[in-house]
Amino acid sequence: MTFRAVVFDFGGVLVHNVDTPGRQEWESRLGLQPGELASMVFDSDVSHRAMFGLLPEIAIWQHIAIRYGLNDAALRQLEHDFWAGEYLDQDLIALLRALRPQYKTAILSNAWSDARSMFVDKFALDQEVDTMLISAEQGMAKPDVRIYRLVAEQLGVLPQETVFVDDRRENIKGARAAGMEAVHFKDSAQTIEAIQTLLSESQSATSISESAQLTDRPVDL
Repeated sequence: MTFRAVVFDFGGVLVHNVDTPGRQEWESRLGLQPGELASMVFDSDVSHRAMFGLLPEIAIWQHIAIRYGLNDAALRQLEHDFWAGEYLDQDLIALLRALRPQYKTAILSNAWSDARSMFVDKFALDQEVDTMLISAEQGMAKPDVRIYRLVAEQLGVLPQETVFVDDRRENIKGARAAGMEAVHFKDSAQTIEAIQTLLSESQSATSISESAQLTDRPVDL
């Protein structure tokens, strides 16, 4: 099967977040262990419901504010400090640009209802991919096989023609269950090499198949 599309996860793949001093200070102030604030933001029942579009993003921060008695000004500062370490993976962005227009590209993200505006306004990712599929807008999330098939459908390709990249093993398994090839992101260099190898092998196999078909054609005399 020839690959025609490459689909990327957002958080942890295209965008990374370093543990800034501001985030660490908030954990100390709230009596939390290192990494516990991120777990509250991303792994709570409230954030899980927001991921499916059942609650707006603001509900996550309100939940934290109520739990720790934060006023509006403190909550705004916490939210600012929490996202202060976000940055685009420029190596993967360069790869995205190199893939187009030969390959279709997309972002498939388990994200909240406000994610699209952030993807566009903060990172201009709408300029880098053909489509963006966000769980909160669809009411389903990775690793549900339906969402992988939906992004392939939106790109006009088959799941079997798609390479998917994610940093979570359960999402890799979901992609493979949907019929996609999958690359488990560990770092940029490893991911780029893996994608390039898959695409190169796919092109080589296609060339060999086409040559074989030409050889097998009858010759008119």
